[in-house]
This record gives sequence, C-alpha cells and structure tokens, in this order.
Amino acid sequence: MRLPRTAHTDRPWRIHEIASDFTVEDVWALPTPGGPDELVWLVRQIAEGIRGGVSGEGAVSRVLFAVRWKLGALLGWDKSGAGIGTRLPSLHDRLPKDLRVGPQGPDLGSSPFTSLYLRDDEWAAEMGNKTVHAVMHIGWVPDGSGGYRGQMAVLVKPNGFFGTLYMAAIKPFRYVGVYPALMRSIAREWQANAARRGAQ
Repeated sequence: MRLPRTAHTDRPWRIHEIASDFTVEDVWALPTPGGPDELVWLVRQIAEGIRGGVSGEGAVSRVLFAVRWKLGALLGWDKSGAGIGTRLPSLHDRLPKDLRVGPQGPDLGSSPFTSLYLRDDEWAAEMGNKTVHAVMHIGWVPDGSGGYRGQMAVLVKPNGFFGTLYMAAIKPFRYVGVYPALMRSIAREWQANAARRGAQ
C-alpha cells in the first residue's frame, strides 16, 4: 500500500541526517507482518533478491526492467564511471561516526546498490548512475494493531534536468507495473520464509 511521504519524514530515521538534500519519491507499507525484532529477516530477503537480480514478478514488470536496462546500455546510463565513487560521491562520506563504525548491512554483490548502514529499525542502501542518485530506505515500524511491518521509502536526487525528466517519465510505469509486482513478490517470499523465521 502506498503511503504519504509524511509516513517517512515524520519518523526519526537517521537517514534524515544524511540525505536531507534528497527528495522522498515514494513510500510503501510492505506486506511483511512480524514482531519487533524481525527487520533482520526483511533485510536478508531484500538483499538476496537484489543479489539475484530479482525485479518483481509479472510480465509488465519484466518488460519494463528489460527496456530500462537495454536503454541504459545503449545510452551509457549505467557505465561503471557513471555511478557511486566516480561521478557521484558516496553518502557513506556523510555518515556520522557511530553509523560509519557500526554495521553497514549486507553485501549486495554486483548489483548497482551498496549498503550504507544497518540499525535495529532501519537499513539504507544507495545506487547511482547518469540519471539519478537514489537511496532505498527500509524501516521497521508498528503496524497499529500490536505488530510490526516493513516500510520502504525511495529517496532521489536527479542528475540535472535530464534526471528530473527521466524520473517524471518513468513514474506511471513504476506505479502500474513495478511496485505492484514488487509488493506481491515481497509478500510471497515473506510468507514462504515464515517457517524459517519461526525456527530461530
């Protein structure tokens, strides 16, 4: 379920200290009901999906991602020199000392994402290319009925006019194809892993 931006901005996340010049693009309630200490399982699930290149289920989502990566290859959006640490400085350089020396979060392999920090109730990872510098923020929040659930926010800093135009152009496709498929995939994996979580 899509949430208002205030569902992210009104919470005391540490990411506010680091990415104050980024715009909150999207906020979603994740279909991951659980107890107070289960963020670690959600982070593990998402990291496995990122490392495996999982972009969601469904034909629409697969086509959209295939088109995006083909365009990126043709136009050089995702070249190694266009990302974090080359064209873009990493947000890791902005981390306060306690986050810099604390847990960084999982290794995301050869994906475009890099973990920034991991706490008991939040995890942040960044990615960048010629169009945008973005942060995926995963929080663990009370669900209003005595339990907890995940919450995902996407923060972006477009690269100039072209980046702003690109973000506007893909917005309807994200809402129609990408996010619905992603939510179904997250829910399916969370339910499938319920027994493993209960055994710990």
